[in-house]
Amino acid sequence: MTRDTVQRELPKASVAESLAVLNDVFIPNVAKGVLIRRPKVVGIAERLGLDRRAVHRLQQLNEKYGSGPLMLQVPGEKTMALVLDPEHANRVLDQSPEPFATAEQAKRSALAHFEPDMALISHGPERDERRRFNEAVLQTECPVHGLGERFVEVVKQEVDELLHDTRQRGDSLDWGTFFETWARVVRRVVLGDTARDDHALTETLGKLRAAGNWGFMHPGRDSLRDALHERLRLYLRRAEPGSLAAEVARVPTNETTQPEQQVTQWLFAFDPAGMATFRTLALLAAHPEHARLAQEEAASLEQQPRPELSYLRACVLESLRLWPTTPMVLRQSTETTLWENGAMPADTSLLILAPYFHRDDRYLASANRFDPDLWLQPEGAVEWPLIPFSGGPGICPGRRLVLLVTSTALARLLAQREFRLDPPTRLLSSKPMPPLLNNYDLKFKLDAY
Repeated sequence: MTRDTVQRELPKASVAESLAVLNDVFIPNVAKGVLIRRPKVVGIAERLGLDRRAVHRLQQLNEKYGSGPLMLQVPGEKTMALVLDPEHANRVLDQSPEPFATAEQAKRSALAHFEPDMALISHGPERDERRRFNEAVLQTECPVHGLGERFVEVVKQEVDELLHDTRQRGDSLDWGTFFETWARVVRRVVLGDTARDDHALTETLGKLRAAGNWGFMHPGRDSLRDALHERLRLYLRRAEPGSLAAEVARVPTNETTQPEQQVTQWLFAFDPAGMATFRTLALLAAHPEHARLAQEEAASLEQQPRPELSYLRACVLESLRLWPTTPMVLRQSTETTLWENGAMPADTSLLILAPYFHRDDRYLASANRFDPDLWLQPEGAVEWPLIPFSGGPGICPGRRLVLLVTSTALARLLAQREFRLDPPTRLLSSKPMPPLLNNYDLKFKLDAY
């Protein structure tokens, strides 16, 4: 960087433009629920196309101000910038946690309601230790987790029961029924079979997430949080074989690790994975040619105890590209950083809006189409920031485990029944994919093959 770059200030949006970003980007995403979705608001956002407005707003700012980053004028002492350029997005992600910390201020105020010592909102030595623990238990670098065969069996058992129950209810499936099954899968995978019917645990976490939606504006529910952590510690002490709790017992820890708070994050993160699975089912129901390929792969589930299911994983990733469950990726600068257009002060919150990059039809030919092949050519997705699980050193350490569980659930469903959207016009392959798909009102009719 030149001396002139150090002295220049980054481009700054006007007050009116900053308010427009607040109105089109922040308010809709916060209203939908950052930590736990508000179904009615999600439905409104879908009908009004609010996610499309957010993408268009950032495209307009990009056309006017160039690559940025673009500084916003926000109330108070907070400094915030929009990341508008793909190279800048990759830089921010690749250079986390220094000088771009994952422990961004707004994120900390939200997640502290139920996991204040979780890796994602930690920094320095504390983050290093907690990240190490997460990667060890979740086996981040393994294509298939060492307990993958057991997890596949859990998914198959629960999906089989779900399909049996749907026959009793007239061969229909809605979100509420699916999520009950999904929650049982998650509790068994994370904590063991004795947690299968611990609905109270899931409800308690849901209440804390609802408080977290309000961030610093909610006083917190400390006693409820303590009760959740104590309940989790009981399961961790039990360390049921074939669960992540057993892996926790195997991995060394110290006073900094706070295992129960890392486990809280796993339970939380599996929730949006269920949303992605249900949306993927809708995509396949609306795209028969892709459904046939998925069904062919699903048939291999019986022959392979730990299948990789690469096509179904690609379908899940494509669902997450079209409708990211973490649309706002936040980082916070820990020092002054230099960019082509000027200097950014320390303690600046940086926003990478995933839909802006995922749906940028100025550059992506398949921006608004269902295109699983995009994920079967990984070299094509490296340079452009497609970030369903974030990216760089802050990438989700459980992404491969999530893809194992989601793809297995889809394989088991598709291997046994044919799914039709109800009504069939809910999603049409002949039209661009909608900017948001409300999973809460998706319904399917199930047919025998």
